[in-house]
Amino acid sequence: MSAAVARIVEDLRARGGLKGTDLANITAVSQATVSRWASGKALPHPKTQLVISDLKYVVDRLAELYAPEETRIWLYAKHPMLDGARAIDLIHDGRTERVLGAIESLAEGAYS
Repeated sequence: MSAAVARIVEDLRARGGLKGTDLANITAVSQATVSRWASGKALPHPKTQLVISDLKYVVDRLAELYAPEETRIWLYAKHPMLDGARAIDLIHDGRTERVLGAIESLAEGAYS
């Protein structure tokens, strides 16, 4: 399981342009904790695993539309289609469905 988490962390870096500090901010843990996940030395708490899972799903969807650097910016930006909220905050708060709805609107061309 720790190897799987390490692969997900690496995938979030590669496909989402996310750094260790980004993952630490989104999951509300220290950068050292993210480093331990990335090296396979520790596992996230089950609730944190849900946040990481949601984040991976969002990044996978955004990767269909944007380059990694753009994905990272999109996650941090405030969006009118999210009522001025940032995607990372919504994901952290367990409101990923709102983020996915916005991504679907982007994919359908409703927003540019």
